[in-house]
Amino acid sequence: MPVDPMYRSIAEDLRARIELGRTWPTEAAIPPDPPSAQGESSAPPTSPLFPGSQLPTELELRDSYNASRNTIRDALKLLIGRGLIETRPGQGTFVVEKFEPFMTTLSSDWQEDSGLGGGEGHAALAEVKARHRTADASDPQVGTKKASGYVADRLQVSEGASVISRHQERSIDGQRWSLQTSYYPFEFATRGAAKLLEPTNIDEGTVTYLARTLGLKQVGYRDLIAVRAPDENEIKFFRLPDDSRIPVFVLLRTGFARGPDTDGVRPFRLTESVFPCDRNQFVINAGEVPDRLGSAADV
Repeated sequence: MPVDPMYRSIAEDLRARIELGRTWPTEAAIPPDPPSAQGESSAPPTSPLFPGSQLPTELELRDSYNASRNTIRDALKLLIGRGLIETRPGQGTFVVEKFEPFMTTLSSDWQEDSGLGGGEGHAALAEVKARHRTADASDPQVGTKKASGYVADRLQVSEGASVISRHQERSIDGQRWSLQTSYYPFEFATRGAAKLLEPTNIDEGTVTYLARTLGLKQVGYRDLIAVRAPDENEIKFFRLPDDSRIPVFVLLRTGFARGPDTDGVRPFRLTESVFPCDRNQFVINAGEVPDRLGSAADV
């Protein structure tokens, strides 16, 4: 049987160390060395490579495996192609972190009796708790901007009209999960909903708050889900590889309301949520669904 090229043997040894690191919870509990790589490479000291940990440099790997630098680079390219490691410019090469996917229910706003979640605000945080995981959200960053593109289109305001933006960063179990920005017509603040301009959480939720202060009662919403490459801020926040191999979901939710001064229903808010595809899945329920909180799938 022909012997694999040396770079494949090195890649296989590194892969085994990565898999070992995923099954060993802490660096304090390192098992005995696994078998060394087969083939032409020497047998370097082996130990687990933990998720998120940095690999030795190319020069260090070259010395450990008694291989050329090009051979090491070919081995690393193979592992990058398999999604096991990633390079970060100016930092080095790291083991890719594997996430336990979180299931977000998009069917409805959160209802405690049905277990449905709305994927945003208090509904999203309540669903995280119901799945026995821990959610955290930053204080909102509040500002005003001129509406353009899909923001103006979905809120049905003119291009350049002032809108309020409320932006939050969200995490689950300490891992960065999503970014969320909600937009509201600026007129809401001048009509009595001044809390929209305050950089603090609205404890009752903005939908309830706008119903109480302006009489705008949400009667429905429309979701649009798109997939795109992450931008620079998203790459940095979610710690994604910068080669765009991990895209992001973008959920645009337009809420519609009736009120004392509206003729029929009108769009009154737009919530844009960004979810990296490596740690998020979605479920939509229809009709009678016996499983209260649908589970994630290995797809």
